[in-house]
Amino acid sequence: SEADIKLLERTIYEVKRVNSNLIHLLAVYKLGNQLYPFDPQYHVVADFLREVASQAQPLIASSKVQFEVECDEALVWHFDDDLVSGMINHALNNAVHYTRERVKLVARVTGPYLEIRIEDDGRGYPPAMLLDGSELGHKAVDFASGSTGLGLYFALQVAQLHRNRGQHGSIRLENGGEYGGGCFVLLLP
Repeated sequence: SEADIKLLERTIYEVKRVNSNLIHLLAVYKLGNQLYPFDPQYHVVADFLREVASQAQPLIASSKVQFEVECDEALVWHFDDDLVSGMINHALNNAVHYTRERVKLVARVTGPYLEIRIEDDGRGYPPAMLLDGSELGHKAVDFASGSTGLGLYFALQVAQLHRNRGQHGSIRLENGGEYGGGCFVLLLP
């Protein structure tokens, strides 16, 4: 029945969210204590995005969301694939949960940065979340929604680990994009 499907979708989302939070908590601890083996390598970005998308496929399929990946096949960039994969998976999970029917994973070069965007056609982020990337990690715990801000804190730490020619990575949340909903944006130098 429709109610059973909705309950299953919600359960899958919550299980993925709890799992993601536990992994992020451990990674943040390891990063803070210099125990994480930060290992940036060159990657074909389109292949990387398809691999990340394949990990999210069960959730996407159960939610019946239209999903697409947009990236130049020749694009190559230097980053830690494990850390960036964890960040994108978390953002995809949220986008699939909050979208109406469409989610897009986009990568392109913007100036000296690789810009990775997760866009949806949902209601977008509330105004209080549309902060500068450096402030996102300091978001307060919201006991009503269950949001700890850990995913954003993790994303910010991962982005800032990536440095090149005096620049460091960053994240931001915005509304709009091609679908007019929420957009999680990662910039890697």
